[in-house]
Amino acid sequence: MIDTKLYTLLAVVEFNSYTRAAEHLSLTQPAVTQHIKQLEKELNIKIFNRVGSEIKPTNEGNIVIQYARRSIALYQRMGQNILDEQRHIRRLTVGITHTAESNAVAEVLGKYSSKNPGASITIISDSINNLYEMLKNYEVDLAVVEGKVQDDSINSLLLDTDSLMLVVSNNNLLAKKSMVTINELMKEPLILRRPSSGTRNLFTAHLESNNMSLDDFNVILEVDNIATIKDLIRRDIGVSILSRSVCLDELKKGKITALPIENLSMIREINILYHSDFKHVDVLHSIMKEYNKVVKFYAS
Repeated sequence: MIDTKLYTLLAVVEFNSYTRAAEHLSLTQPAVTQHIKQLEKELNIKIFNRVGSEIKPTNEGNIVIQYARRSIALYQRMGQNILDEQRHIRRLTVGITHTAESNAVAEVLGKYSSKNPGASITIISDSINNLYEMLKNYEVDLAVVEGKVQDDSINSLLLDTDSLMLVVSNNNLLAKKSMVTINELMKEPLILRRPSSGTRNLFTAHLESNNMSLDDFNVILEVDNIATIKDLIRRDIGVSILSRSVCLDELKKGKITALPIENLSMIREINILYHSDFKHVDVLHSIMKEYNKVVKFYAS
């Protein structure tokens, strides 16, 4: 059983308030305070500091919070796995980036589930950093991300390579070209992903390696949703830098045009990340096989 004090700790973190945590847990505020004090006494540390009206975890407190999340996630996963075993269900939680959400990965996971009776997949979309933390805490079984991580406890399997391209409407004069120059891109109204996006960060990094910055470009919009960006491109509102993989369906149907940018070879890996103790290696091979089929369809 999980120590109830850990649930109290995470409630305080979530609500940033002892009072609201107590209401959520149906406890009194003194009981919540006592739980935190007991944890601090057991571990011989201070978990929180109060800064004005804010409750801020100490460095040691952050470690406790991380392991509390991991312990609770593992305990919940154990119970779910036992139940799934009894029902002959194979359940997976897969974390994917917003880029992966818009490319073939979600379709591949759906096809895998439909072809394998008893398989059930939950997809969670988030940033690379958050997905990595969720993977470390066993909150997800797999994470499909752009790039890889340096962590001996995490294995990676190369799913594909992807490249960032300039994406324009078919009506844009640049669509008639085989590639575009940086100077030509500077003249276009540019729609970018938000700063938390790996796609944007890769683009920015390549600009910096060429002694340029986003200030040199006409950025008119910042949008998180990739489907919205593609819709704006089709309406000639602007152009964008996107992963080629998120445009496979539109490119196959001739709805938009993707072009390489001279002197900006923005290539990255798409990897499946998983713990070294992940037991269902056959699932990885099946996902790889299904992915290759889907990508081949879009390439034909």
